[in-house]
Amino acid sequence: MSNTAVELTRQEREAQLDLAQLKQLVGLVEYDEASDPFPVTGWDAIVFVVGNATQTAHYYQSAWGMELIAYSGPENGNRDHKAFVLRSGSIRFVIKGAVSPDSPLVAHHAEHGDGVVDISLEVPDVDTCIAQARSAGATVLEEPHDVSDDHGTVRTAAIATYGQTRHTLVQRTDAAGDGQTYAGPYLPGYVARTSGFVKREGAPKRLFQALDHIVGNVELGRMDEWVEFYRRVMGFTNMAEFVGDDIATEYSALMSKVVANGNHRVKFPLNEPAIAKKRSQIDEFLDFYGGPGAQHLALATNDILRTVDELRKEGVEFLDTPDAYYDDPEMRARIGDVRVPIEELKARKILVDRDEDGYLLQIFTKPLGDRPTVFFEIIERHGSLGFGKGNFKALFQSIEREQDKRGNL
Repeated sequence: MSNTAVELTRQEREAQLDLAQLKQLVGLVEYDEASDPFPVTGWDAIVFVVGNATQTAHYYQSAWGMELIAYSGPENGNRDHKAFVLRSGSIRFVIKGAVSPDSPLVAHHAEHGDGVVDISLEVPDVDTCIAQARSAGATVLEEPHDVSDDHGTVRTAAIATYGQTRHTLVQRTDAAGDGQTYAGPYLPGYVARTSGFVKREGAPKRLFQALDHIVGNVELGRMDEWVEFYRRVMGFTNMAEFVGDDIATEYSALMSKVVANGNHRVKFPLNEPAIAKKRSQIDEFLDFYGGPGAQHLALATNDILRTVDELRKEGVEFLDTPDAYYDDPEMRARIGDVRVPIEELKARKILVDRDEDGYLLQIFTKPLGDRPTVFFEIIERHGSLGFGKGNFKALFQSIEREQDKRGNL
C-alpha cells in the first residue's frame, strides 16, 4: 500500500469490521506507508506466558467470550509447551504454558508470573523492518526466516524492547513472489482447534472487537529512552504526554508518554514512576513483575455497558469509583452530553472523559492473575483520540485503595 488509503487487515475482515467502525473503535487514521522506514500494518498477536495455559484458555473463553481457533502442543509435535490461540474481533491472544520442565517458559514464569512476553506485529516486509531496526541500533533477537506448512509460508523475525518483552514481526503475504497470503489458522506449527465450551444462552457474539493500546511500564528514568527507541527504530510518532499534576495524587505519581505507528492501529503508552510520598502503581508492577513489562491492554468495544454487565456476570472484577466522581458538578459540566445517562455509568462505575475531538468511556479490571501486575481496560471511543487524561486522578486513587489493601502502597 503506497498511498494514504487505509485498508482492512485480514483479521479485521474476518471479524466483519469496517473502516468506519475501526475509526471509532481505535481512532484509526490515514497515513503514507511508502514514506515509513518501518511500516507496521497492525497487531498480529499478543503472546502471554502463564502458569497453566489449559485453564487460562478456558477462562478467556468462558469469562471474556473469546473463541479458540488454533493450538500447538505435544499432540502435534510440540513437546516444549502448549499454546492456545484465541480470537475476539480483530484481536488474537496466544496463551502459552510450559509442558517440559526444561522449557524456557518455566524460568520466565517463575520470574514474572502471568504476563505478556511478545507483542507481535504484522508488517508488509520483515526484511525492510529488520534492516531499519539494525541500522537504528535495535537488538535483533531472530533474523528474518521463513516457516512453512501445507497452508503456505510466513516470514518472521524478532527485536527486543523493554525488559524481556519482544516484538515478533510477522509477514503473512509473499510480497516478492506470487502475493499469496498464508492460509493457516495462525502460524506454521499450529493446527486448527475449536472448543467444546458452550456460551450461556443470550451471551453476545463477542465482548470486544479490537485492541486499542498496550501500556508498558519501565524503570525510573527510562521512559524517554524507550520513547526515543520507538521513534528512532520503528518510526513511531509522539501522540501524547502526561506529566506533573495531571498524573499524580496526594501519595503517588508517574509520568507517561504515548507513541503510535503511522495509522494509529498500534499505540504504546509508556509509563515510569515519579518521586512521591508513597509507592505508585508503576513501582508495584516493577516489583512484582520483576522488571519492565506490559501493564495493561485496552480492549475496544462499541457497547461498554453490555460488555461490563456480561463480564461482571462471569465474575470479572473492576476497580471501584466513588459516587462523588459522578456527582461532581464540574465533572458533569466538563463532560456534557454522552450517549448514556451519567446514572447508568455511575451504576457500573464506568469513567468518562472528553477532549477537543470527542469523548470516551473506560473502566479498568483488577489484576487478572495472582500477582498485582497485568490488568485490562475496556474502552469505548466517540471521537476522542485521548487516553482519559481527566480520569487519571480518580483512577489512580482507586488503584491506591487496592494497593493499600495489599500492603504495597
